[in-house]
Amino acid sequence: MTRRWGGDPVRVMVVEDDENLRLAITAEFTRVGLSTQRAADLASADAVLSTGSFDCVVFDRMLPDGDAADYVYRRRRAGWAVPVLFLTARDGLADIVAGFEHGGDDYLVKPFGMAELTARVTALGRRARSGRPSVLRLADLEVDCARRQVRRGGVLLCLTDKEFAVLEHLLSRAGQAVSRTELIEHCWDSSTEPMSNVVDAVVRRLRGKLGAPEVLHTVRGRGYRLSDAADPS
Repeated sequence: MTRRWGGDPVRVMVVEDDENLRLAITAEFTRVGLSTQRAADLASADAVLSTGSFDCVVFDRMLPDGDAADYVYRRRRAGWAVPVLFLTARDGLADIVAGFEHGGDDYLVKPFGMAELTARVTALGRRARSGRPSVLRLADLEVDCARRQVRRGGVLLCLTDKEFAVLEHLLSRAGQAVSRTELIEHCWDSSTEPMSNVVDAVVRRLRGKLGAPEVLHTVRGRGYRLSDAADPS
């Protein structure tokens, strides 16, 4: 499954000084259809980023020539808007908060799963292409796509990665019927082909967590719709 929006592959820059990890990430991104370039330090990355166009950049935080968070902060102040995901071994709350405060859009702690990294980068690239805001809302439902947090009536909900992915996609298409096939294409990676009953099970759990009044509706024969109005179908 090639990750494309607007006809072209999603373009990603990977900045990581660990050669084995850098090669592993780029190999996985290439396998799933992302167009990928790589660099080992900030100077090399800056040379490429200054001339090329990307939908997402993955930065290791601590690089041989500095902290990537400081680099991103400087670029943000100059108006740079490309989505950024930080990779780091630092798992302290203060480090995570600092990453967001310096202009990061997402943060993944090492060690991590390649499937999760790919899903997060794909989501960031998709939003960059669509111009979608980082926070999506429907009535009292709020989804912070960058921080991967969901609140209903101000209450923080605990969702699995798959439940979050399904909710995010449905909310991006709020008011429209979304088929099971479309959910599989956007929310499961290319190595997984779930049956429709697996999608139904994820939606059922998600509906339970969202609570009342119901906003996730089944559209008979067509799939699902996220709407704050009762579904007439």
